[in-house]
Amino acid sequence: MTLPDTDVQLVGRRTAMRLPGVSHGYPLTEFLDVYKVADKVFLIVTDDPANLIVTVKVPPERGRALQRNHETITPGRYFDKRHWVSVGTGPGITEDLVESLVIDSYDAVVENVPLWKRPKYPAKSINSHFQR
Repeated sequence: MTLPDTDVQLVGRRTAMRLPGVSHGYPLTEFLDVYKVADKVFLIVTDDPANLIVTVKVPPERGRALQRNHETITPGRYFDKRHWVSVGTGPGITEDLVESLVIDSYDAVVENVPLWKRPKYPAKSINSHFQR
């Protein structure tokens, strides 16, 4: 089932806050809630009512596929357009898709963090907690 307008942000936030070692705040502007793990950004939630999106990191090929298959997934608004996508509500944008994108973004960032800085329990090991 497609999510209503503000639910993309709610699902993104809820999913991110369940992951180990996550912090967030507004270091850029009052409208950008930035989520980090080990001081690396993996999610941005846009609070601007005129632009209700979340932005996540994805491999370039997955980003292109997502953009082809979903009209409301576009190149990342705030980062490298090849490695980030922005997700707004629209046909096919489900809670499961948003959760998956947030978890995958977190995992992609954690993979590039030195072992000693990584959270004790990576998201892949707790992925079953998101099953309904």
